[in-house]
Amino acid sequence: QEQLVESGGGLVQPGGSLRLNCTSSGIVFRFNTMAFYRQAPGNQRELVASIAGHGDTNYGDSVKDRFTISRDDAKNAVYLQMTSLKSEDTAVYYCALRRPTTRRWAYWGPGTQVTVSS
Repeated sequence: QEQLVESGGGLVQPGGSLRLNCTSSGIVFRFNTMAFYRQAPGNQRELVASIAGHGDTNYGDSVKDRFTISRDDAKNAVYLQMTSLKSEDTAVYYCALRRPTTRRWAYWGPGTQVTVSS
């Protein structure tokens, strides 16, 4: 079955850290652009970070210098290391995959909840 699966979400205090993981059993990540998006209640889905097949990264302005996206194609996994978390980072985080030379995100995961609260 072709699907992306996120894990690693949970409840964390402000200033804390979490690492999100994205894996798949039926979709190969190599050569594809991977990303994490997030959506908070009442807000539109926004890009958190992306990483191209060759490793170039891109970050949303609100997470620069706090979040780091990385990939391990041998393990077919993508990671989002989140540090210095703030209450406004609370959202459902989604993993997405886009094939080379396309603009549409072809696959999405079901999402994982991240809650930053004391």
